[in-house]
Amino acid sequence: MNRRELAKRYIIFLIGLYINSFGVSFVTKANLGTSPISSIPYVLSLGFNPTLGQFTIIFSLLLIVLQVIILGKNFQKVQLLQIPVSIAFGYFIDSSMKVLAWLNPDQYYLKIASLIIGCVILGFGVYLEVIADVVMLSGEAFVKAISQRFKVEFGITKVCFDTSMTVIAGIVSIFLFREIQGVREGTIIAAFVVGLIARFFKRMLSPLTDWLFLEQTNAESNPMRPKQDPLVITISREYGSGGREIGKLIAEKLGISYYDDELIGQVAKEMGYSDEIVLINDQKLTHSFLYDLYTQNYAYIYGEDGKYDAIFHAQEKTIKEITTKESCVIIGRLANFILAEQKNTFHVFICADMASKVKRVMMRESLKEKEAEKKIRKAESERKNFCRHFMQKEWGLANAYDLSLKADRYGIEKAAEIIMELAK
Repeated sequence: MNRRELAKRYIIFLIGLYINSFGVSFVTKANLGTSPISSIPYVLSLGFNPTLGQFTIIFSLLLIVLQVIILGKNFQKVQLLQIPVSIAFGYFIDSSMKVLAWLNPDQYYLKIASLIIGCVILGFGVYLEVIADVVMLSGEAFVKAISQRFKVEFGITKVCFDTSMTVIAGIVSIFLFREIQGVREGTIIAAFVVGLIARFFKRMLSPLTDWLFLEQTNAESNPMRPKQDPLVITISREYGSGGREIGKLIAEKLGISYYDDELIGQVAKEMGYSDEIVLINDQKLTHSFLYDLYTQNYAYIYGEDGKYDAIFHAQEKTIKEITTKESCVIIGRLANFILAEQKNTFHVFICADMASKVKRVMMRESLKEKEAEKKIRKAESERKNFCRHFMQKEWGLANAYDLSLKADRYGIEKAAEIIMELAK
């Protein structure tokens, strides 16, 4: 990265840092609690003379010292840039608090409005800091140090850290004031909402990001990418529709490779996980929605893939590598979206009436009728959530495929023949 590019990134980062400080101030002035990372400095500022910004500097410096202790020789000297960043952030907070001295909402709805405005501002500031990609704030850097040192997912560590900060702030508040001050519903709302907003900005303002870093994007592009010759047929399917059987038959008749569970093994091998772990989390976003949303969200924002993201990106990479080398049939895994721009691909969606799907699942998995229907609805709900999360698109809509086919009307053999004929 040349000096001009680096200077531009630091300017964007500082702008994001200043905007971030206004977000913290707006959230704080709402008087419904502040963000988890600011909760301890805020509570201390309520009981002592130093300001919120000054306590933020002290707290940030403490986190930097702890990073050095945790990482030891692995602590990179470039991370010492956190020191001037922390000092600047503290002064920015005090400056913005003075600018917003007039903001003292007394009605609850006005407090909520101030809180939401603050979260939006804070989210945009986080977005700018992330795309600048030069240095992390001490709180996130501390979390990353712990996750690296103890081999724990960043998202999980972030949840534990934010929870600890909030609990400690509450304990300090009780000790100082004999009641809880500075930690309220706004703290919890900010914990969940800011990440969502930052992610929204990152997705919706991707053209701005590309424009800001056009030189870097052009330098990383590969104009010599070879033409994709292999024929690739992707088959998305409703649970129990027979799509897997159709895909196997097509691959057999055309004499090409078939990828379904085989992808599980390749992804597991690349990630160092067992096949079972990848299979359990494959194409799913379940198991406590709020917890997953929070951990995935912060993992995404701060550059560390969470469990679901890591598995998806590994399988995405595997699918792209496979389809540059050989003709094949790929079942599910959003392959139609992943390969949307690739030539010589044919994307199929297999569906069926509920009665037909229930009958097939009952026979295949030895389930009762109600159990089979419940499993079908759950599996399809998981696939829809999975598609929305990673592609921001609706799973199963006709415009995402070259062909949508009702397997129960034509049967496995005839459906396979139709697909092969159109693919040719």
